Amino acid sequence: MTDDDALVARAKTGDRAAKDDLARVHLPLVGRLVRRYVSAADAEDVAQRAMIRAFDRLDTFRGESSFRSWLHRIAVNVALNHVRDRKREVPGTLDEADLITNTLGTARLVAREAKARLLAALEDLPPKQRQSVELRLFRDLSFSDIAVEMGTSEESAKSNFHHA
Repeated sequence: MTDDDALVARAKTGDRAAKDDLARVHLPLVGRLVRRYVSAADAEDVAQRAMIRAFDRLDTFRGESSFRSWLHRIAVNVALNHVRDRKREVPGTLDEADLITNTLGTARLVAREAKARLLAALEDLPPKQRQSVELRLFRDLSFSDIAVEMGTSEESAKSNFHHA
């Protein structure tokens, strides 16, 4: 049993200290993960919302994968929902951070637009293909790790990725 497994078991019984320990260990990792999807200004809020959602749904964690993998899936979903919600709020507007004039401003804007197009394209993919692309590109997992995460063969993971 890993430290996470023990903490999760205690947290499921309502142990506040166990939840605090899980948050202390995993919140920085979740923060770095969601920064791949959202602005630096929004990352802390999105990471905290992901941790809250994970704790609210802790009773659904069955232990079939690691707690970290389960939490990362929740964090990615919260981040993608945040991006979608922001897109719906005021289409075509730019964040203040996008308007800052500096030598990196244009590159950041281009990268943000490319990310938005990629996320929009991902939404159109079937779930297994979308998951394989997210795991490969955003979490930099090998096809063997993707296969484990998705509960499928390595060949199937490769096929899903390449058909996307």
